[in-house]
Amino acid sequence: MRIHHLYADEHGESHFRDIEVSWVQETPGGKLSEQMAATGFVLREVPPVYGRGWSPAPRRQYMVNLDAAVRITASDGECRIIGAGEILLVEDTTGTGHLAEAVESKIRHCLYLLLE
Repeated sequence: MRIHHLYADEHGESHFRDIEVSWVQETPGGKLSEQMAATGFVLREVPPVYGRGWSPAPRRQYMVNLDAAVRITASDGECRIIGAGEILLVEDTTGTGHLAEAVESKIRHCLYLLLE
């Protein structure tokens, strides 16, 4: 399983990398990762057309799209489409940040797992 990771470097430029989930336990019901801490969660409904422009993330958080995709552009120019069910670890809380754009013309629902 892959987690998209968006982070800022020491110069404030945002970049993507991939994090591969490590399995630490296998049960008859499937594989499990290690437990990861979170401080809470927020649900968000995003309109089909929105435009915040370039902005850093408000906090460190995991984002899981529940039913639609989003196009995220890092300040280094790399663009990724994060589809429904995919996980994005957002840590570009300083610098230029990122650009988020709707991919489909429908409302998108997200789950944010807050890390601070």
